[in-house]
Amino acid sequence: MSAMAFWQARSWIRPVLLIVSSLVAVATLARMPGAVSGGSSVEVSGFPEAWSAMGAPMGGPVGTVVAGPAAFVQGKRHEFYFTRAIYSSGRRGWGWGGRGSWATDYPKADRQFLVVIKRILGLDAPDFENAVSLADPELRRFPFLYALEVGRMALTREEAHGLRDYLNAGGFLVVDDFWGTREWEVFEENMRIVLPGRPFVELPVDHELFHTFFEIEEIKQVPNVRQGRSGGPTWERDGYEPRVLGIFDDDGRLMVVVNWNTDLGDAWEWAEDPFYPMEYSNFAYEMGANLIIYAMTH
Repeated sequence: MSAMAFWQARSWIRPVLLIVSSLVAVATLARMPGAVSGGSSVEVSGFPEAWSAMGAPMGGPVGTVVAGPAAFVQGKRHEFYFTRAIYSSGRRGWGWGGRGSWATDYPKADRQFLVVIKRILGLDAPDFENAVSLADPELRRFPFLYALEVGRMALTREEAHGLRDYLNAGGFLVVDDFWGTREWEVFEENMRIVLPGRPFVELPVDHELFHTFFEIEEIKQVPNVRQGRSGGPTWERDGYEPRVLGIFDDDGRLMVVVNWNTDLGDAWEWAEDPFYPMEYSNFAYEMGANLIIYAMTH
């Protein structure tokens, strides 16, 4: 994207964001074939050279994904993959095929987010989901990683080791959709194993993350679809205040962004619903755009 196109996009995209997500996403999703059945493993091609510094060689097949885009884009490289973390959990989620909490909102949220964000940012990205296990060494092919419902996370030794290696190699993890004290404690316990001694740091609204593409001046609490449709409340359990926290490495690189007491994924997934409030969908897509631009430029 040229510098002129970048600034033109910023000037007009906010008022039409919901229209784009409502009309374009629904039309595109309606034309998409179903996900790969049964969670079968398929091969995908390599990642762009600009991000090959994470340690994987370029070209050729690069490992397995579950119900990812490979069946439709095999042999084609893309500059960005929206990659969802597959992890072990102590309780099943509401996701695709009952596969556990990692699969909450899957794959509709991923597909709809991609359709909209590709048009906002002009990204070269597949239209389909890309879910990869934390224990898979090929995770390093995909520098942007999304994990949600981490309040039910129960990482195996292999998953904790894989996530640690991924983050230390330059990966960027975005966490979403978990609420309240108890779920925070579960997530924090898992991250102590992954990154021992690394503290969570509150990200102030003047942090670069909130101004990379859209100007975000306020952290909105994004409700789940049921509470959004019914007019609230926006909070769940004792998660009354939305917070955005980070984990940094020794060089000050932001490795992990944690969206706590909020549900960006539901706002992506249900943006076309006329009863889901516009302000939450707009904010969620603005945050998503900023997270991607920040990850790709750092």
